[in-house]
Amino acid sequence: MNDFGNMQKMLSEFQKNLEKAMGELENMSVVGESGGGMVKVTANGKREILKIVIEPEIFNSHDKEMMEDLIGAAVNNALQKAEKMATDHLGASAGGLMSMLPGFKFGGIS
Repeated sequence: MNDFGNMQKMLSEFQKNLEKAMGELENMSVVGESGGGMVKVTANGKREILKIVIEPEIFNSHDKEMMEDLIGAAVNNALQKAEKMATDHLGASAGGLMSMLPGFKFGGIS
């Protein structure tokens, strides 16, 4: 019975740490870039786009397709970085317990 009590306590601590870490992700951010920094996209740890900055020179090119490609690439880069940041942060906060749950995803974050 003592082992079960210890396991419950450990799981409760794990849940508290995970909830805290997930809340912290909203205040963490990354910047994805494309076109050598001509397009920059900021995303938070919850994979929400916060800001897009486009250098004025892109507008002078009048190449709509290129601009769309650069924006898409920067968004994808930011979201990939946000996913890695979230995974790393949650993994560290969970004290290695996430590795014991292979394939289990927390809100889309594994």
